[in-house]
Amino acid sequence: MPEHFYQGITDFIFVENPPEKSDIILIPGGNYPEAALGAARLYHQGYAPLLLPSGRYSILQGYFPGDYETEWSYLSSILLEQKVPGEVILREDQASFTYENAIYSRRVLEEAGLKIGQALLVCQTFHARRCLMYYQEQFPDTRFLVCPVETKGINKDNWFLSQEKIDVVLGEVERCGTQFHEILKRYAN
Repeated sequence: MPEHFYQGITDFIFVENPPEKSDIILIPGGNYPEAALGAARLYHQGYAPLLLPSGRYSILQGYFPGDYETEWSYLSSILLEQKVPGEVILREDQASFTYENAIYSRRVLEEAGLKIGQALLVCQTFHARRCLMYYQEQFPDTRFLVCPVETKGINKDNWFLSQEKIDVVLGEVERCGTQFHEILKRYAN
């Protein structure tokens, strides 16, 4: 397959920035440990003094699988295991999909009186664009640096090499179109 055929999708979906000193590390919810592990590494490297994992459980599933009540408790337990102090882990445990991760994270930070000038966003590689767009919409005055983690073996160099990976990535492209439809209309006219 010619590279130019899929490169536009790769460039759109797989957003990645080198980390810089920031005010906070944001972790949209999920049941994969890689995000919390990546966020813990960034914390220990001194990139941000606070972390905010977000999430209750997937609206599609209706519960969090395993021994944890919420995505927040799962992600927080991993952060604690990685020696991140509990007092630097903020709590958002109500969100059930990515847009709510952004909305409720903003509320938590506003209620805490925290103004976020720059944030690191730690999410799945193939979920980077959608996460970034939601968080940018909710935090218009914040600069985001996306520090994605690889899950499901999917990255910008291999997503187009198997049917399963193609389905995941093109599913993200489709969701960017359908889920932003109403948000964009709010800003029109």
